[in-house]
Amino acid sequence: MPNTDFPIPKFHFSVEWGGTKIAFTEVSGLNKEMDVIEHRVGSSPEFFKKKMPGLQKLSNISLKRGVFAGDNEFYQWYNTVAMNTVERRNITISLLNENHSPVVVWKVKDCFIVSLKCSDMKSDANEAAIDTVEIANHGFTMEHVA
Repeated sequence: MPNTDFPIPKFHFSVEWGGTKIAFTEVSGLNKEMDVIEHRVGSSPEFFKKKMPGLQKLSNISLKRGVFAGDNEFYQWYNTVAMNTVERRNITISLLNENHSPVVVWKVKDCFIVSLKCSDMKSDANEAAIDTVEIANHGFTMEHVA
């Protein structure tokens, strides 16, 4: 029986993209927003605009991971961009429990890389080299696994 006294920790997660599981150190940007349309007819007895839902906005998703020798996954995907074409991939992000089973799953569709940031380098740093990739998407679903 799951423990409902505490929220799920955010530090245990997995990411699958294009059928490959890739280890990331950070995932952010799973955001949806909705514009609001305001409307009022001139004969309305109420002196305010009515509000209704408009278009949705989707944030780009940012993924960070360590740099490994011989690993060109980001660069190969980024380089699929040509005139009006790009390789799109579906990505699955799962928040995991202590048994490594998914508890919450986000399924993100039609993703493609829009930004690739290579690690900075510093002669006196004591940390791993981290690359960041930012991906555009065309929506996501979120499901809680029982």
